[in-house]
Amino acid sequence: MLPHDFQPDCYQTLLERKVESVRALLAPVTELEPTVFASPKSGFRMRAEFRVWHANDRLFLAMFDPAEPRMPIEITQYPFGSIAIQSRLEPLVDALNQSDVLKRKLFQLEFLTTTTGECLLTLIYHRALDSDWEEQATALGIALDCKMIGRSRKQKIVLSDEYVSEQLKIHDESYYYRHYEQGFTQPNASINQSMIEWVSAQVGDTERDLLELYCGLGNFSIPLTRRFRYVLATEVSKSSVKAAQENIALNQIDTLNIIRLNAAETAQAIRGDREFRRLANSQRPLQTYQFDSILVDPPRAGLDADSLQLASTIPTIIYISCNPETLTRDLIQLSDTHEIVKWAVFDQFPYTHHTECGVILRRRPS
Repeated sequence: MLPHDFQPDCYQTLLERKVESVRALLAPVTELEPTVFASPKSGFRMRAEFRVWHANDRLFLAMFDPAEPRMPIEITQYPFGSIAIQSRLEPLVDALNQSDVLKRKLFQLEFLTTTTGECLLTLIYHRALDSDWEEQATALGIALDCKMIGRSRKQKIVLSDEYVSEQLKIHDESYYYRHYEQGFTQPNASINQSMIEWVSAQVGDTERDLLELYCGLGNFSIPLTRRFRYVLATEVSKSSVKAAQENIALNQIDTLNIIRLNAAETAQAIRGDREFRRLANSQRPLQTYQFDSILVDPPRAGLDADSLQLASTIPTIIYISCNPETLTRDLIQLSDTHEIVKWAVFDQFPYTHHTECGVILRRRPS
């Protein structure tokens, strides 16, 4: 998002247009009205990345308009970012400009912050980093109250932790997460909390089990253990699985099992088409689960054929989507076996055309 995209006075109108666009897309599969969750108008992004532009002896933070990709736009304020990001921009740029060691061949920086105010700053270079860099970056981290990481080709220097600690309150219960540098996290913390609470309210309490595909670091899985007997969650990324395991331990949960399989492999394992060594140390055998719900939060490409087939066999489907086009495509296929009973629009990405949706489907009577 560029500075001219910030239009807080137009926010409601922009949101209504977005909702109308998604409503039109989903018209072939539902006539229901969505519940709409608005974002805070500013300070909503927990992470941000900026290019670093060098002009003569000075550097500044930059973004680029796709229409003029060679013309850097200087960023002096970033109202989309969390307070933790906004408050550090000016002193960070000042400090970098005062240090030849820190600014030399620096080309990008990344912020990762939390609702609790923690901040991790990654500085990325086109040169090898040495002890002089470590000394000055350590001092910068202290001055900015930031955890610091330096990166260059084949080099990563962690000066403190490589994660920030997040706390989310879901229906008056607190949950704790480690968000790792360069790992996937939901960018809009307020909307993320709304999504989790909405899903939790829709599923209610059950004595049966939940299957989650694309679980990431346990964002949904961990709070949903309150609603289900057992939760089996799958994720292909090793780093995300590691983070999820740590988050399970932080929350002292013993009813959630994370396995490293992609969505198609999970479907094959549950059908019994293939055996996977990665299941050998699973806390519970697959055949002991009684799934009455499945939660899917796929990438923009949507669900693959195996995942769609698997979802069609489970009574309740919770579909979280960042792409209404592929969501509509998948819902048309799932409409053979399921019907939409609730759906919602979450404005995860204000001032853009991107939209996050949540859909609850129940199996049609046979």
